[in-house]
Amino acid sequence: MHVRAILTRCLPLLLLAIPAQAQQHDMHDPDHAVQGGGVLPDGWHVRLDRSSASLDQVRAEKQDEGLHLTLGPAGIFYQPERTATGVYELSATFNQLTAPRHPEAYGLFVGGANLDAENQDYLYFLVRHTGEYLIKHRAGTEVHTLFNWTPHEAVRKADAEGKAANTLTIRSEQERVAFLVNGVEVVSMERAPMLNTDGLVGLRVNHNLDVLVTDFTLKK
Repeated sequence: MHVRAILTRCLPLLLLAIPAQAQQHDMHDPDHAVQGGGVLPDGWHVRLDRSSASLDQVRAEKQDEGLHLTLGPAGIFYQPERTATGVYELSATFNQLTAPRHPEAYGLFVGGANLDAENQDYLYFLVRHTGEYLIKHRAGTEVHTLFNWTPHEAVRKADAEGKAANTLTIRSEQERVAFLVNGVEVVSMERAPMLNTDGLVGLRVNHNLDVLVTDFTLKK
């Protein structure tokens, strides 16, 4: 897909910023209570979307298969030493274990900076169990939509039990950034200011999800 024309046509919309907390938190679907939360595996950090959210509502357990995340509030998970610049590929497989009350998303982020400060910055790529993908850029309290929810056959939908497994990949190249689901390139974009991929990399999981993340891999 040639996204230069899309960016030119949609630039006014991209520059309309939506406050992040308002966008990510639905007051009609409050964060679920989580038992056994409050502790992260060694080396892992979390940044919750809402400053009022508590780590006690987050359970993160390192398992042989990967990282099991059971969330009340939405947030990003990262390891400070895991960074990437230039040409690289980041991927992970997300196994949704139970069905959420509403469509909720999970995926990867790249280009992370100032993740413990007010001026946090990162680019993220998500899918949800209804079969769509999303790409956004977060800057402080603002979120810029690069691709709103877009259906794609490569995104596996949840089964009757609410389970779904999707492998997401962000491929940072010299001239473009490609976004893949289950090995299929769903979209690519030419380099632009909101497409910085240099910095911290990690996971993003929205609220009230129960997800096992496996094969979290960074290839430089």
